[in-house]
Amino acid sequence: MSMPHSLSLIVSFYNKIDLLLYIFAALERQTYRDFEVVIADDGSKPEVVDEINRVRTTYSFPIKHVWHEDNGWQKNKALNKAVVASEGDYLVFIDGDCIPHPKFLQEHVESRAENRVVSGRRVLLTEKVSKALTLRKIQSGYLDCRVAFPLLMETLFHGKKTELENMFRIRNKTIRRIFLKEKRRNVIGCNFSAWKKDILKVNGFDERYTYPGFGEDCDLDDRLRRIGIFPCSKKHLITEYHVFHKHFDTLYEPNMLLWNEKKLNNEKYTPYGIIKGDENKDPENEKKL
Repeated sequence: MSMPHSLSLIVSFYNKIDLLLYIFAALERQTYRDFEVVIADDGSKPEVVDEINRVRTTYSFPIKHVWHEDNGWQKNKALNKAVVASEGDYLVFIDGDCIPHPKFLQEHVESRAENRVVSGRRVLLTEKVSKALTLRKIQSGYLDCRVAFPLLMETLFHGKKTELENMFRIRNKTIRRIFLKEKRRNVIGCNFSAWKKDILKVNGFDERYTYPGFGEDCDLDDRLRRIGIFPCSKKHLITEYHVFHKHFDTLYEPNMLLWNEKKLNNEKYTPYGIIKGDENKDPENEKKL
C-alpha cells in the first residue's frame, strides 16, 4: 500500500480537457514531486470524463477525479468534495485554466507556515498568446521565460493587460526580506494554499455561492481570518500562467448580499460547507476527516 502524499493539488475543472492536459504537462516538470492531483469536476460531459479516465494513469503522479452532475455553477460543492477526497495535509488550489511554473508547488511548500494561507501570483496570457500555446511548448519550458517577449510586445504595442511583472521571480531570501513586503492581501481562488486542517475548521467552501467571480474565495478568506489564519501574498514568487478567456460580471448581486450577511454575522464556520447543518459548531473543535 502506497503512502499518502504530503500535498494535494486541487484543480477546479469543467469540460476544458485541452487546458487540463496543459496543466498535467506542467506538473510533470515540477521540482517538488511528493504530490497528488484531485480534479474538482463541476459536471463535465461524459466524453470528457472518459478522456480523463483514459489518460490519468499515464502520468508520473496520482490523479483522482471527483465529479458531480452538472446542475449550474457549483464550483464550491466540487471543491468541498475534492477536499474530502484529498490525502495531503497541505492543499494547493488552482483553476483549470491556470498553468503552474516548474517551481510552483515547491514554493507553495516552502512558504507554508502555521496560521497562514499562501497566496501566489499569476501572469495573464493574452488571447493571441493563448491561441498559439501548445502542449509541446509547455513541455519544452516555453512559459518559463520565452513567453515574456510576445507578452511584452502585446503590452507595449497593443495595450493588453498581462501582469507581466509577475514573471520576474525573486527567490533569494535576503533580497526578499530587504526589498519585498509580503502583505496580507486577499486570497485569489486560482492560486492559494492552506493546511487541510484549517480548511476543515471553517467547514470548507460555502456552497450557497452559485455564480463565479465574487464570494467563493473571499468568503473562505474572511472566515479563516476570523479564526486567526491570515493570507500571505508572495510577490515575484509562486507563479502561474492564466490562459485567456472572456471576462464575466463578477458582481453578481445574490453573491454580494450573501457575503455582506456573513460579514455582519462575523461567520467563521459555514453550515453550508463540507458538513451540512450545525451552524453553531465551534471551529476549534472541528475533527479532521
